Amino acid sequence: MAGRVRVGIGYDVHPLAQGRRLVLGGVEIPHERGLAGHSDADVLVHAVMDAVLGACGLPDIGTLFPPDDPRYHGADSLALLDQVVARAREHGWAVGQVDCVVVAQRPRIAEYVPRMRSTLAARLGLTPDAVGLKATTPEGLGALGREEGIAALAVALVERED
Repeated sequence: MAGRVRVGIGYDVHPLAQGRRLVLGGVEIPHERGLAGHSDADVLVHAVMDAVLGACGLPDIGTLFPPDDPRYHGADSLALLDQVVARAREHGWAVGQVDCVVVAQRPRIAEYVPRMRSTLAARLGLTPDAVGLKATTPEGLGALGREEGIAALAVALVERED
């Protein structure tokens, strides 16, 4: 069994900014501010990508999709996730499960969680029950508690394809 299953962890954080859409898990969420970044700044998808890449022993998203590369300006993070999944498969790995946490004071995202789970599952080749997704607040503490940004953490399990 050794070497047939691996686990990776991913983390991302972006500041909130006026004039940007808020996209989490590939779902646009109504909010007065969105996440600033070179791409669509979807912290949840970015954390999932890094978790998958880490589990496969591949370079992180900053290496694969450099923020100073104009090709990724305004990029759809779900399209980048498709590339990550394809790269994992090229190296003999399939995503088996992911578990994620979004950390945000506001907005409350509970009503969007089922759509985010379904969206991520479809892109990862999983059923929604293989995508764990929770939301938590920082209870007013720190930059996230002051609503300066949103963060996400993810763990991915990959399995060796035969």
